[in-house]
Formats: sequence, structure tokens, C-alpha cells
Amino acid sequence: MLLHTLCCDSACLLTSILAAFLLLFLLDLPYFHLPSVRDSMDDNQTFMYFAYGSNLLKERLQLKNPSALMYSVARLQNYKLAFGNHKGIANSRWHGGVATIEPSPGDEVWGVVWKMNLSDLESLDRQENVRLGTYSPVELSVKTDGQVIGCRSYIMNSCVYAPPSPQYLQVILMGAEQNGLPKDYQEKLRAIETNMYEGKLPVMDELENARRKAKERDEKQF
Repeated sequence: MLLHTLCCDSACLLTSILAAFLLLFLLDLPYFHLPSVRDSMDDNQTFMYFAYGSNLLKERLQLKNPSALMYSVARLQNYKLAFGNHKGIANSRWHGGVATIEPSPGDEVWGVVWKMNLSDLESLDRQENVRLGTYSPVELSVKTDGQVIGCRSYIMNSCVYAPPSPQYLQVILMGAEQNGLPKDYQEKLRAIETNMYEGKLPVMDELENARRKAKERDEKQF
């Protein structure tokens, strides 16, 4: 009889506990919150990328990384923008130094945070020649609209300083204007000296075609 009573009491206690947890779940109280499937998928399948060079321009980044969506303009503190080539090897695509960042107390670099699918991560690494050791991926904290966001970015290894080509700087300026970087920062970019290279760059034709197609798509939507 005593054993039967104890079993009943235990069953009642277990039922009460389960009922309490179920109530907390239904009310979505902080003591018992399960993330939605959508939240989990979003966290697991995307990443934030901080661009400060030619990838400021949407059409440039989306040439090989179509998932990239503009998330926000952001500021990286205590770094400065620099231009150069990995081990001094001239860049055949841009015919001049390309952008990198380096620690510099008191300075700042403005850029764009792009939200991207993980499916484009390999392509982005390939663009930055990570396997060849040209750039190394890094995790940085950038500030935007009162938020601090952790982002992936890239820093050149063994950088030998060299001025950019006018065409490369033009792409950076186009991206800065496109995404509304601060006017004073845009002026600083315009003041950067180039190597005055006047040759034709095939990548500029690619970008022009991409921008034209994007404009045609936008016009069709209206």
C-alpha cells in the first residue's frame, strides 16, 4: 500500500514538472526558450564580411560571390588603409598596389559589412588568394549604428608598399559612393596618389558589364 502511494506521488510530481515546462514553452518565457529553425539556419548558413577595398563595390564583389547583400556601413578603429603587393610581386589584374589594412592606433578604416552565404566563403578566399598566402583571413570587430559586429576580413601578408593604379582606386571610390561612406573619408580616398597606369584592364570591362546588367534589372522592376 505504501509502495503504491509513493509511485502515485512520483507520477504526480513528474506530471507537474512536465506541465510546468510545457507552460513555460508555450508562454515563450526566458527560462525555457528554443531558437526557431529559421534563426538556426540563418546563424549556420551566413557570415558577415567587412570589405574596405575593391569589394566595397557591389558589382565587384558579386562577380564571384552572388549571395552578398549589403548589411551596413561600418568603422574599424585603430587600423589604417594601405596599398601594396604580396612580397612585392606586381598584381597582374590591377597593375598596382592593392588594399590591405594594418594596425595603427588612433586611425580608422571605413568599409561595408556584407552578409553572405557560407557557400560563397571558398570563392571569397580564392579571390583573396588565401591558399597562396597572399592574404590571411582575420576576425575583426567593427562598429555600426551603435552595434559592434564580428566580421571576417583579410590582411595581406608580407606587404611591400606600392601605390594603386588609377583604375583600382576608381573602383574603391565607386564603392564608397555607392554605399554612402562618410564624405570626409571619401575625400581622403580621392587624395591617394596612384601609379598613373594608363593601360587597359579587362576587369574594368567586367565591372562595366555587370553594372549595366544591374541597371537594366532595376529598370525592369519599375
